[in-house]
Amino acid sequence: MRVIGTAGHVDHGKSTLVEAMTGTHPDRLKEERDREMTIDLGFAWLQLPGGEDIGIVDVPGHRDFIENMLAGVGGIDAALFVVAADEGVMPQTREHLAILDLLQVQGGVVALTKIDMIDDSDGARSDWLDLVEEDLLQVFAGTVLDSAPIVRVSARTKEGVPELLEALDACLAGRPARPDLGRPRLPVDRVFTIAGFGTVVTGTLSDGQLRVGEEVHVLPGTQRGRVRGLQTHKHEEQVAVPGSRTAVNISGVAKDQILRGDVIAHPGDYDPTRRLDVKFHLLPDVSQPLRHNTEVKLFVGAAEVLARVRLLGIEVLNPGEDGWLQLELSHPVVAIRGDRYILRRPSPGETMGGGIVADPQPKGRHKRFADGLVERLEAFTQGTPADVLMQALLSLGAAPVRQVVERSSLESDSAADALSELVQSGQIVNLEDLDSDLSPTSGTLVTSNGHWSQLVAGINMEVENYHLDHPLRLGMPREELKSRLNLETRLFNATILNLVAQDELEESGPLVLRPGHEIQFTQQQEQAVQQLLARFAAAPYSPPTVKDAQAEVG
Repeated sequence: MRVIGTAGHVDHGKSTLVEAMTGTHPDRLKEERDREMTIDLGFAWLQLPGGEDIGIVDVPGHRDFIENMLAGVGGIDAALFVVAADEGVMPQTREHLAILDLLQVQGGVVALTKIDMIDDSDGARSDWLDLVEEDLLQVFAGTVLDSAPIVRVSARTKEGVPELLEALDACLAGRPARPDLGRPRLPVDRVFTIAGFGTVVTGTLSDGQLRVGEEVHVLPGTQRGRVRGLQTHKHEEQVAVPGSRTAVNISGVAKDQILRGDVIAHPGDYDPTRRLDVKFHLLPDVSQPLRHNTEVKLFVGAAEVLARVRLLGIEVLNPGEDGWLQLELSHPVVAIRGDRYILRRPSPGETMGGGIVADPQPKGRHKRFADGLVERLEAFTQGTPADVLMQALLSLGAAPVRQVVERSSLESDSAADALSELVQSGQIVNLEDLDSDLSPTSGTLVTSNGHWSQLVAGINMEVENYHLDHPLRLGMPREELKSRLNLETRLFNATILNLVAQDELEESGPLVLRPGHEIQFTQQQEQAVQQLLARFAAAPYSPPTVKDAQAEVG
């Protein structure tokens, strides 16, 4: 299943062209029809000449509705970029192109519309269209539309529409299917109700399948419901697959409990976050540099939230430059490594740039100029699968293998190969099932070699200090050690078991001690003990009381 999104300047004929292609006018709102201007997202579908069904998301072109446009282009496979022949390149032509480029939408087709508006006397039309196309080639150079075909069309006369459909078919042919990571997520771009059915949400499904009857979670909230029905292109389905435009009828959740930007997912598959580590490109034509602590609007998936920028490793980011940011969000969102995003300035409204999510769950606020920080983040976006998996593990500290793979967002085969490589090189430490082969779906607890060394050093130090502070006690209570290290129970138990198996610790009931540790008295203590024992021996039938014994030896 594929989804194509329109893009282009206002009044260049996007919605009219969609109607000419599909027979469905995508404008849903009365005010859109009255004003003949798209305000919100519209949807349609068609069958390409090769037989593939595709969905179409029609977006607003007016600058006042750029933020509505951003809610619709996050999940598209290709762009249908519309430029009117009578106007050529306009402001939102350039802004929409920049957004597609930042989101790395993989190419598309350019529709040069309204060719019937060009005077064709004395063959002038062809010359004019040649000039417009030449201008477009210069504008598209070096962008995701660099090699996109340009098709001359008229939505009114239908001239060029068959050729446009053929070009779209060729654009999508041979592209790999959307990856199925087994963790479906549907960013919600529309919510409504249908009498007799209840709440319905729509979006482009990614990362897994949804099935009728399954329980789902509405993130980032706490509402849970059940999939009552599924539709793709108005056809009832039992299973929705990755990449499809999907309508989900959800029982148990009211319409006003779901907002655009929420995510429908299986319970437990995703953790919302209020902090993101991201790679960022600041557009060269923005009005000003990006400075630390700037307030921005973040657009990821179908969500829109306010955020604060923390510049990492630099004091200021100048137009046209790349940099690393940590975004502190005003509200939680659902994101995974590799998601593309856009940042806009809230006022005056301006698209600033965008990039890719490196770590959706950073442990905390980074020190902006910490040694090695940028290198670690680079590994998340540019490293080998083993590098990516290792960075995911480092960000978690210790976790089940399955959770590490989910954090990495690697496909199953790549994750399996990376896991095998890291285990063989000794970079991953198996904390529980030492004899098992670790698979990407394993629940076995693992950690990195470096984190394991820190755990061992911390435990040994605590136990040694306890022996020094309490020389007359056999060992340190397990619960006290666990509390001092602030470790969760599963990790603590696994670590102690490993250390005991490796003869680095001993256990005596509820106590933990250094191997070979024995209680040893000082010379004065030993003398006091011998004196006390002598009193017992001298008067075996009237020994000292407990109070007397404590007074003598403590």
